[in-house]
Amino acid sequence: MFQSAQILATASAGRAARHPTLPQNDTPAEQAKRAEQIAAASAKYVWDDNVPTLEGVPLAQSVDANETPTLEWFAILIGVGIKIVRNQIAVNLSHREDPDLADTVTATAAEDSQVSEQLDAIEATLNRVVAQHGKKRDASADIAEAVGDAAAASAEYDDHLAQLKGHFEALCQLVMRTGDVSPPTPSLDNYRALFDTLPVPGFAYQFMADEAFARMRVAGPNSVLIKGISVLPENFPVTADQYAAVVNGDTLETALADGRVYLSDYAELSVLKEGEWDGLPKYITQPMALFAVPPGGASLVPVAIQCDQDSGSNPIFTPSPRAEDSWGWEMAKLVVQVADGNYHELFVHLARTHLVTEAIAIATHRHLASVHPIWALLVPHFEGTLFINNQAANSLIAGNGPIDHIFAGTIDSSQQAAVQDRLAFDFYAHMPPAELAARNVNDAKKLPDYPYRDDALLVWQAIHDWATQYVRIYYADDAAVTGDTELTAWTNTLISEGKIKGFKPITSRAQLADVCAMIIFTASAQHAAVNFPQKDLMAFGPAISGAAWQPAPTDQAGHDKPDWLRAMLPLPLAMEQLNVLTLLGSVHYRPLGDYRSNHLPYPQWFRDPQIIGAGAALPRFKAALKQVEKQIVARNQQRKYPYPYLQPSLIPTSTNI
Repeated sequence: MFQSAQILATASAGRAARHPTLPQNDTPAEQAKRAEQIAAASAKYVWDDNVPTLEGVPLAQSVDANETPTLEWFAILIGVGIKIVRNQIAVNLSHREDPDLADTVTATAAEDSQVSEQLDAIEATLNRVVAQHGKKRDASADIAEAVGDAAAASAEYDDHLAQLKGHFEALCQLVMRTGDVSPPTPSLDNYRALFDTLPVPGFAYQFMADEAFARMRVAGPNSVLIKGISVLPENFPVTADQYAAVVNGDTLETALADGRVYLSDYAELSVLKEGEWDGLPKYITQPMALFAVPPGGASLVPVAIQCDQDSGSNPIFTPSPRAEDSWGWEMAKLVVQVADGNYHELFVHLARTHLVTEAIAIATHRHLASVHPIWALLVPHFEGTLFINNQAANSLIAGNGPIDHIFAGTIDSSQQAAVQDRLAFDFYAHMPPAELAARNVNDAKKLPDYPYRDDALLVWQAIHDWATQYVRIYYADDAAVTGDTELTAWTNTLISEGKIKGFKPITSRAQLADVCAMIIFTASAQHAAVNFPQKDLMAFGPAISGAAWQPAPTDQAGHDKPDWLRAMLPLPLAMEQLNVLTLLGSVHYRPLGDYRSNHLPYPQWFRDPQIIGAGAALPRFKAALKQVEKQIVARNQQRKYPYPYLQPSLIPTSTNI
């Protein structure tokens, strides 16, 4: 029977302790062992806030081998990558045959043929390794009875993992390929044709509708910016007549008084400095977009857009049935979508999930012993995070990477924007109930149609109940919390080295449950909500992209469809955006509630009967997630457009992609 030395070596360290303990309850000898283990972990997990691409953000100095994703994770990602690169080869072939698009391809037919052969070899290796891995995982499921040549089996596993890791790195380079020429103005059909062997997202046919534009504020990749307002900003002078012309049977005064007016303001993007690609200038502004819920309505409608913050030089654009105004309105919506793409990718996605979670992961390894119950609760939610963040820091947000190519800012200013937002992230203020209340969007009677809010609160409640039950098992009272020296050290380092704004000493079981719930929610559900829409909603470049390729319009009248198309990203960058965001939005690995070791054969993580026994905390959490799943599925059957991103079955346990 298959047996790995890694299995035996990590049977304890790679799983939660059977009986987790608090440091104050251990004997002096046990406390010494805890201190020794923490010291060893601290030597592996070292703070570094001088990573060149994200300078000032506390990250891991290096990625420990234990943070490498599993063979199964690599297999999922490589399978997706193969499909993406094959699609690109098919697109290259079709473009070579089209004289108007031939210049968008820099790879020769011979190079594509070589890549195709490389993909065949990668796929053959993948299929063989996965088949062997599955058999050996099944054969070694019972660690206690496993026998055999452990050293040889471990070496074989490591060899297979190394093979897939090498293929992963090769595929990442292929996925991020782009052209380096200035192509002609494409058509929407040209953009859709980039999905040759991949399905065209439905959003590619919906994105122009005002209804779809409004829906992105509450069910898109960035559903955490829009806020309810009772007074218009002074620099956004939408008139009563302009409002009434859009929202029939309503007045601006009444709507503001009723709390039915909402604003998306992108002023925070002022840090970005416009860059260029292949000699072409890129453009971005800080627009303001106004929305409202009509009397008796449920969903937002767009009311007005101002393309930048200065109202003196930026007129108000509104939806209009007049042909001479329609394309100006479409151009203004594109300006907003560009701003939203930057806000999403740099702030909501990178800064507020990936980078926040990394700091907490480092602190957890450095200050909580592996026998600590909070270590056991949180570590599965960090699986793969340090690895994927390291990849992002060295490729996605590095010079000449996808962020540099696709997004409007110079790479230095994009990096600076992400850094500033991460350091401004207020931990307690971003807990879902508090965050929704602060934006004045928590009242479902005023804003009935808000899928992100409604589904997020369901998942939050299930996670919060799980964290509360868990904490109460190991902490008899609040004094046990304040007497936990490791927890105190963990808290202090998150305040200092971790630079988590708003973090504060933990003095009660209820507060500790809040903190744990927030960490779990951020690493799992919040990341899912901002990551997976990238495939469905952002892979199609004209819908949401990172840059405009013409200046923002200064008047609404007199524009036509070619003007609008000229503001869209070049086809080679649309191909790169499709590749990268399809990859990021396709990897679902280990759903929320599935707690397993990341060491073969991936046994169940928790071993304490108080957690896993019949009717115990973990079974109750899993049951709660099933109920949440049923509720969201039922909601999606009633919604005009489903919102699947917070279904627990589609939420990975950790930020692993």
